[in-house]
Amino acid sequence: MKYTFSYSNPHKHFVDIEFIIDHITTESIEIQLPAWRPGRYELGNFAKNIQQWKAYGTDNSVLKFKKLTKDKWLVQTNGNSEITIKYNYYSNELNAGSTFLDQSQLYVNPVNCCLYIEDRQLEPCGVKLDIPSNYKVATGLEKIGEHHFNAKDFHTLVDSPFIASASIHHHLFNTKGIQFHVWMQGLCNPDWNRIETDFLKYTNLQIEVFGEFPVDVYHYLFQILPHKGYHGVEHQNSTTVSIGPGKDLMTKKLYDEVLGVSSHELFHTWNVKAIRPIEMQPYNYAKENHSPLGYVAEGVTTYYGDLMLYRSGVFNEVEFLKLFSQQIQKHLDNQARFNYSVAESSWDTWLDGYVPGIPNRKLSIYSDGCLLAFMVDVLTLKNTSNTKRLDDIMRLMYERYGKTRIGYSENDYKNCIEEVSGLDFTEFFEKYVWGRNSYETLLLDCLEYVGLELNRNPSSIRHEAKFGFKILGNRITAVYQNSIADKSGIAVGDIIEKVNEEEASSRLTHFLQEDFLVLKIKNLSGTKDIALQSSEENFYLECVLSSANILDAFKA
Repeated sequence: MKYTFSYSNPHKHFVDIEFIIDHITTESIEIQLPAWRPGRYELGNFAKNIQQWKAYGTDNSVLKFKKLTKDKWLVQTNGNSEITIKYNYYSNELNAGSTFLDQSQLYVNPVNCCLYIEDRQLEPCGVKLDIPSNYKVATGLEKIGEHHFNAKDFHTLVDSPFIASASIHHHLFNTKGIQFHVWMQGLCNPDWNRIETDFLKYTNLQIEVFGEFPVDVYHYLFQILPHKGYHGVEHQNSTTVSIGPGKDLMTKKLYDEVLGVSSHELFHTWNVKAIRPIEMQPYNYAKENHSPLGYVAEGVTTYYGDLMLYRSGVFNEVEFLKLFSQQIQKHLDNQARFNYSVAESSWDTWLDGYVPGIPNRKLSIYSDGCLLAFMVDVLTLKNTSNTKRLDDIMRLMYERYGKTRIGYSENDYKNCIEEVSGLDFTEFFEKYVWGRNSYETLLLDCLEYVGLELNRNPSSIRHEAKFGFKILGNRITAVYQNSIADKSGIAVGDIIEKVNEEEASSRLTHFLQEDFLVLKIKNLSGTKDIALQSSEENFYLECVLSSANILDAFKA
């Protein structure tokens, strides 16, 4: 099977795609477009971006077809052993998982826009790019000629994004016999010496943890945006990252974010791309792939993304503790922990995992999964006299389920934890993974064991601490249960129009400093005035981690 990508008017953002299917022996054939992309566990419904779709025989005759589902077509072959599907794909979204075309680049995540035959996904796929001759192509695909590439199968094709551009920046470094390519598309001025130095540190440590790297060549594909952005998607031998603004690339704040997302996505090369939940082995691109293991796939990776930067010396102790404090903050601020488990939240990413959803319904598989990973790490350290840790558990997972690509169940993960730690984790999973029990006491014990102390101070934002509500602009985004705001009738989604007769403006936070407030609130029912008296109690608290001496075994 062969795919050709071309375009004529890049400013219109339509990519023209030809899909050639050969060796057809049936009177009709079903053709599918993926409904989602691995790395984001929700339906993407990419078919909505197709404007034109036609089928042709070898003599260029038009073939009849009809839609069977929102993203599946049935084509009458009319005796043709080879047919060509010609369609276009609207490509005007620029993030780590999208497809984008303009006058400066062609950027494709094939999982968005490449058709396939369900029972022929293991056949080789050829790719031809009809692009300007001066364009360089950044991709993990096998290059067989100028702008010609091969993928061993459809799974490889859709896991191999590419950026084609004349202006892309490129840097290459090697370590442990592996080539690492760093590509940056967009206006920026990368400090390649600094980038290579830091990338080498965390990369070498991650490889040491697992004992090997799953691939021989790896590509970082960065879309450097002119505006603020932060998004990464893992792939078999590459990652795509969209981040910005480009003018700030090497400033500390943004560069730290570059390091954070890069370390996170590299760890995914083992955890998810190799060590994969059994429900997703192999991926079914046509429908939801539900799994309760998102807290492992994303939570363990979130934990290690920052921890590897700290243990390798890229981040110092203060920087790491600030990041880890933020994960604890997200957990303690989210009162959904009393309503929904992290395993249930993993399953429901397909329902509403990437939007706020209704108040206090779900946990974050990233933050809560991170804290669970930390506690498994520390409990293992503690029970093995600091000789074993989560490193050893993940290495065992890689040996059994990553190298073999057989997929793992939750019980497999639990068994690996118990085998390495020597502990029975049944109660842990019942109470904290599937249950809705507070693990704050256990978390504090684990922090104490590795030499950390959690301080919880009143939020520096007065209305959060004393009234119990959070805002974005003038919209209520969170209300602390049984707080002054909650008892007074304020709800998520309410709009603050006035504070003490003052019109809500950019100075809204300033107006909310008073001990007594009269808020004019607007919601779907209309407007109302709500009077609030500040409380002696503090509702939202700020988490700050401190350390006198972090356990050597933890930071080694």
